[in-house]
Amino acid sequence: MNLEEKYEELQRIIKELGSTAIAFSGGVDSTFLTKVCHDVLEDKAIAVTAKSSTYPTREFKEAQELAEQIGIKQVVIVSEETDIDEFTDNPPNRCYFCKHELFSRVAEIAKEHEVEYVLDGSTYDDVSDFRPGLKAADELGVASPLKEAKLTKDEIRQLSKRLKLPTWNKPDMACLSSRFPYGEEITKEKLAMVEKAENYLWDLGFRQLRVRHHGDIARIEVAPEERERFFELKRIDAIDEKLKEFGFDYVTMDLAGYRTGSMNEVLDKEDTDLDI
Repeated sequence: MNLEEKYEELQRIIKELGSTAIAFSGGVDSTFLTKVCHDVLEDKAIAVTAKSSTYPTREFKEAQELAEQIGIKQVVIVSEETDIDEFTDNPPNRCYFCKHELFSRVAEIAKEHEVEYVLDGSTYDDVSDFRPGLKAADELGVASPLKEAKLTKDEIRQLSKRLKLPTWNKPDMACLSSRFPYGEEITKEKLAMVEKAENYLWDLGFRQLRVRHHGDIARIEVAPEERERFFELKRIDAIDEKLKEFGFDYVTMDLAGYRTGSMNEVLDKEDTDLDI
């Protein structure tokens, strides 16, 4: 199918669902899905956004603005993954416990609003990626219309631009728990350190970035094309000082730059083949 055919297929899938509650984070994929659901189903679609210590406040506020712009009813829930021992222990299938908690809560909201289906923003690209959260979605009967319509992330960005969504060129985001090596305990205090550090770098103008938390070490990733700008002496001195104020003892720069899933690089093939 070409892009137009996939878009029409997505609209058909959503129309057949009849009523939907979208797990809405304000990212590229969930924003596009929310927009199409609202266009097709109008008041039979609601957006559910979870407020959590793993979800940056900056992103939460943006999600509220996007929901208002789209015109969809937004329901805010509290979903605290750090209360789940299996999550805070941070195993490779950490996202399973996070998504199971999230989708269970969204399903409760759907039931309260007499909505039949819970939706997530999984895309066709996610089929071949290491995504433990997909198992939770399958177990709880969550529908993934973007994946079903075989829409890739690049295609979603193209369609988002056509629909004049401001997220069409938004950098990829992930919850703050993805900044921790597997096996390192995740706490609210550590999550706050990472959020402050990333907000500081955002305010300096870096567009695509991560601050990975390795115990007392901050490992900074910025987009490969932004690395040269990072290495300005006054800037790196200021970054070093500020991140130490946030609680890190050492501040480092990953010379390879930002790439998705860098925490998965330490997993060997045997680990990623696990049924998790």
